[in-house]
Amino acid sequence: MARDQGFTLVELLVALFITAIMFTIGYRGLDQALTSRRALDEQSARLIAVQQAMRTIEQDFELLQPRPVRQPIGDGYLPALQSTQDLGPNAPLTAATAGLGSTTSGSTTSGSGNSPGGGTGLGGGSAGSLGGTTAPLVTLTRGSWTNPVGLPRSELQRVSYSIENGSLVRSYWPVLDATTPVAPVKRTLVEHVRRLTLRYMDAGRQWQSAWPPGNLGAATFNQTLRLRPVAVEVTLELEDWGVVLRYIEVPG
Repeated sequence: MARDQGFTLVELLVALFITAIMFTIGYRGLDQALTSRRALDEQSARLIAVQQAMRTIEQDFELLQPRPVRQPIGDGYLPALQSTQDLGPNAPLTAATAGLGSTTSGSTTSGSGNSPGGGTGLGGGSAGSLGGTTAPLVTLTRGSWTNPVGLPRSELQRVSYSIENGSLVRSYWPVLDATTPVAPVKRTLVEHVRRLTLRYMDAGRQWQSAWPPGNLGAATFNQTLRLRPVAVEVTLELEDWGVVLRYIEVPG
């Protein structure tokens, strides 16, 4: 009776070696495909975040209302739109909260610029926090605040933008004329932001780096509080994608 022939040890080792090579090639291809898919998903999510951030900024300025608000301590008023020129690390804490008509603080200063870099900017190194460390980049009153549950509140909303830890943050206050104890509600719009620069076109078609502008001439106090620009230039500088530029027309 003939004995069954089996595989020798050398043949088994060769088969295992060939199988290992095939698995390695297949794993590398699968890993490369998964890495590419992961990178594509990250880029897609990044694009959506940037688009939503720019759209949010655009909506806020398009819905800008000429409604000033009272200072948190009730001393004077804050303009409907207020943006300071110097928001670096050495800027005073009251740069964005110094109201017009206050007996304890002066009016805002402004300048004009003709280059995109000459506007109001805040870099990641001087991140602003609404908790009291530095001032917001811009604060404004917008309308059409949706109220789906019918809460007893105004449709006007006070919002501000700042850069905190390299992220662009939008904040709003639950009430329009907020007092000091009222804390804002924050939402991170997009991360890895290097700088946000804003410029404002006045009625004379001149770009201003801060708002309200300082060259108002014979404008009255109430006119200054309610003054709105004709258009806003928004320059968002990202760490990975570079500069995103948007021009926004302010109705009215």
